[in-house]
Amino acid sequence: MTERKPDPEPIKTNDALAIWVGIGLWAVALIVLLIVRPAQTWWIWTCVAGIAGGLFGLWYVRRRDRRPKS
Repeated sequence: MTERKPDPEPIKTNDALAIWVGIGLWAVALIVLLIVRPAQTWWIWTCVAGIAGGLFGLWYVRRRDRRPKS
């Protein structure tokens, strides 16, 4: 039996930037839908939910990063 290799170190990422990009894309989609005015309004509410979810994710990531490392 071969010995298991050690796990690689985690990659450093900028989670807040990724979330901001997602929020921006949802906002662009919302603006486009408000201009086009689709027959089904659930598309608009999907964009609103995406923005709200992104803001929650941003709050969570910032809170997580402020926690002391154990």
